[in-house]
Amino acid sequence: MSRAATNLQIDSARLWGSIHETAQFGATAKGGVRRLTLSSEDKQVRDWFRKACEDAGLDVHTDALGSQFGLRKGRDMSKPPVGIGSHLDTQPTGGKYDGILGTLGALEVIRTLNDAGIETEAPICIVNWTNEEGSRFAPAMMASAAYVGDFTTDDILSRKDVDGTTVGQALDSIGYRGEKPVGFQKLGCFVELHIEQGPILEAEGKTIGVVDSGQGVLWYDGKISGFESHAGSTPMPLRRDALATLSEIVLAMEAIAKKHGPNAVGTIGEAVIANPSRNVIPGEIAFTMDCRSADGAIMDALDRDLRAAIAEIAARRKVEVKIDLVWRKPPTHFDPKLIAAVENAAKTLGYSSRRITSGAGHDACNLNTVMPAAMVFVPCKDGVSHNELEDATQPDCAAGTNVLMHTVLAIAGVAS
Repeated sequence: MSRAATNLQIDSARLWGSIHETAQFGATAKGGVRRLTLSSEDKQVRDWFRKACEDAGLDVHTDALGSQFGLRKGRDMSKPPVGIGSHLDTQPTGGKYDGILGTLGALEVIRTLNDAGIETEAPICIVNWTNEEGSRFAPAMMASAAYVGDFTTDDILSRKDVDGTTVGQALDSIGYRGEKPVGFQKLGCFVELHIEQGPILEAEGKTIGVVDSGQGVLWYDGKISGFESHAGSTPMPLRRDALATLSEIVLAMEAIAKKHGPNAVGTIGEAVIANPSRNVIPGEIAFTMDCRSADGAIMDALDRDLRAAIAEIAARRKVEVKIDLVWRKPPTHFDPKLIAAVENAAKTLGYSSRRITSGAGHDACNLNTVMPAAMVFVPCKDGVSHNELEDATQPDCAAGTNVLMHTVLAIAGVAS
């Protein structure tokens, strides 16, 4: 690698400005961002991103699920592109950094290479994957899952949000049902920059997390069918209370996750009571469950123990509980050569680092099933994410982007 490339640094102020400029699209009063996938706010940030990519000289295309691809040519176009990027959508009460740091960091890598006049041997492709969060349409990371063949395009287009709007209808409403088929843009590998979304790097004073693995995920949809009755005249022993049943399930999940810990977590993040009233015993509740572990055997044990506990609770309380496994994502083990490239970039640049497991799911985890993939983490304040209080520092964001850039240069090669 040339001396100019070896000493190359991104423009930290420009990256920071891009992060805060795009945070206006869906800005909330508490300083966060609400930018649900395929919403009007998502269209605004997509339009911004497309123009920024075009201004950087990239060949920009959108696929049938709305994922955006910006290709920078390399000297040898027969080589598969090095993929970098993340996502632009957020949770309903999200922050400024989740996902978008990786997407804007990828854009900053391109801008920096352009400024320095550096040509790579292999092309580079930056990507904004549609619906990584899964907060409007399930499952999460659906576009990258379709890219690797886990779902068909038609299956994803037919998925509905809580209002009955399909992905296809939402894409059409914002003009982002692209002209290219899913999978049109081939990639040789993928490297994703992201905030950690956990407390480890900050607690240990490390600047860079070299992600070597990712937790597997189990998502369930559940329904409890008890019996609605009068809150005042129904004796306690005769009640078939759906909410009391759910309360026991919540505590059972907590106990099961702790039993299999520290490498296991479980969460019930949604619960909706049908026909809620203060003087009616809840008769029906729909709920969701999220279980995770980096160990496949522990995932199997979580599923087995959870089903057994729910069956016992339902029988004892004389209610019916149905749970459907709607998504199973096996644990991820990232590519050793790419992990080494990230580690070497951090060392060369003088940043402190450590190996780390991702507790959250990411598009890179999907892509790792069909190509080499890796991730770069930077700290976030107090480990907070999926929250309007999510925060990260300018130096850490710049450090992560520098590591991303030097990892890309090592993989793509610098043309002599």
